[in-house]
Parts: sequence; structure tokens; C-alpha cells
Amino acid sequence: MALSYLILGFWTFVVLFPIYWLVVTSFKLPSQVTQGPRYIPFVDFQPSLHAWQYIFVDVRNDTFRPYANTVIVGLVSSALALIIGASSAYALVRFRYRPKLGLVGIFIALVALCVVAIAINIPWQLAVPIAVALFIIAIPTLGPRMKRSLSNSDIAFWMISQRILPPVAVIIPVYVLYQQIGNTTGFKLLDTRLGLIIVYIAANLPIVVWLLRDYFQSIPIELEECAQIDGASPLRIFWSIVLPLSVPGLVATFLFILVFAWNEYLFALFLSSSQAQTMPLTVAAQNATRGPQWWYMSVLILIMIAPVILMAIVLERYIAKGLLVGAVKG
Repeated sequence: MALSYLILGFWTFVVLFPIYWLVVTSFKLPSQVTQGPRYIPFVDFQPSLHAWQYIFVDVRNDTFRPYANTVIVGLVSSALALIIGASSAYALVRFRYRPKLGLVGIFIALVALCVVAIAINIPWQLAVPIAVALFIIAIPTLGPRMKRSLSNSDIAFWMISQRILPPVAVIIPVYVLYQQIGNTTGFKLLDTRLGLIIVYIAANLPIVVWLLRDYFQSIPIELEECAQIDGASPLRIFWSIVLPLSVPGLVATFLFILVFAWNEYLFALFLSSSQAQTMPLTVAAQNATRGPQWWYMSVLILIMIAPVILMAIVLERYIAKGLLVGAVKG
């Protein structure tokens, strides 16, 4: 027992000391940071509001804009990913899909041909309808001749495999895609909140489907069967029975993907410049030519992580229950 408490105490120190160091550093003057380690306010150094005043007064516009971008992009993308992903996960659990493997291959080939056609200056208004028409024709003509089909597990694994793909492998294609959409249609996605929201939804959707799929499988199907006997539609069952029972799993999943969107750096670096810049970029910008400005960086990190920590504390009961129930089947 004593060893357990010793290990827990050590781990608590490891987790909390960096936060304490951030708080302490945010109240130091630049000279106090560079002079060496000073741990205890009013004993080792005299606290100062210099860094806080600089962030919230002197450069408040440069602070509030990326902070607002982070909040809006993070919350909107996480909420939409949760809505879409919950519907998809429930469909993969309760319905059976048998897409023909050959038709999937034809669809991918037509998408590739469509991209190539647009790349060689064929108007997208012509290439896209032709590709759609060819696929519609292929469904009744070639579909019945194809025997091998995919299962729901194959679909779920394919979705999570998209998240395993390193973001650096897709960031350049996404950038070029956004650029071409802007040049072709005049609809700007680069350096916009909408552009980041779309990317974050696509990045977090596989995680939502994978986590909620396991959670929905833990809900007794007898409850849904009773509702079907009473005449409830699948949509009513999902909305009135499944979702209320899944609140802990939904909360845990939402906070999980919110942290991903809140802290994401690579996509924000490539797809935004000034108007849609998020907090991770603002924090990284404190590494100026004179070296890292730890005092300003500490303030930015604290106001960046404070909402997520507060949400985790308030929703801790739901998060623990959601993760435990989703991890245990039967």
C-alpha cells in the first residue's frame, strides 16, 4: 500500500509540476527567467504581471483572434464530427452493409480519373457529371456480376486506417486541393475557419466512429427491439433511446476529439496564415529570433489549456464512465 501511494505521489508530481512551472514562469520578468531556476514566488523572486499585461493589453488583438479561432474551429468541428460519427457508428452496429468490392474499386478509379481530368484543364463541371454518370451505369450493369463484398467490420477498419495515415502525407494534397478550389470556383478555403473545420472533421471522424461503435455495441439490443414493436422508426430509436443512453460515451468522445482539434498544429500551419491562425501557431511564434520568450509563451499556454482542463474536471464523471463502458463488452 505504501509503495502504491509513493508511485501515485511521484506520478502526480510529474503531471502537475509542468503546470506549476508554467504558472510561476508567467509571473516572472524576462530577467528573472534567464537568471536561473526560481521556484517559489515572493521567496525566490517578486511576481510581476508584465507577461499578462503584454498578452492581454499590448497585443490583445493578436491574442484574441487566434483564441477565438481555436474555440470556434475546435467546438464546431468536434460537434459536427460527433454528430456525423455517431450516426455512422450506429449504422455500422445495427445495420448490415454489403458493398461490392468491385464497385468500390470502380468508384475510386473514377474519382482518380476525375482528378486527372481536372489536372489537365478539363472543366470540373464536365468531368464530375461524366464520372457520376459512369458510376450510375456501372451499378446495375457490373454490380450483379461481382460476388465479393465488404462487411461492416471492413468498413470500420478502413475508416480508422485513414487516421493511422500520417498527417504530413496528406497536408500537401489538401493544400493544393484548397488552392485549386479557390482558383476554380472563387470559394476560398485557405486561411479560413471553414477550411480548418472541414479538415478537422475529416481527421477526427474515424476516431468518433471507432470509439462509439464499441460503445453502441454495449447497449442491449432488446431495448431497441421493444421500441420497434411499439412502432418506433429507426431514427426515433436512435434519437430517443440510443443517444440518451450513450451520453457518457458521447461526452468522452467529444472531449477526446476536442483536444485533438484544440492542439492541432500541422494543418493549421499549412492552411492558415493570419485570419484563421490558431493558438498553437501563436504559441510557436513566441520562439522569436532572440530565443524562446518563455514568459509570454507560459501565459499563452495557460489560457490555451485552461478551458480543456476545466471541461475535463467538470465532465470527469461522464468521461470515466464512457471510457469504461465502451471498453467492456458483453
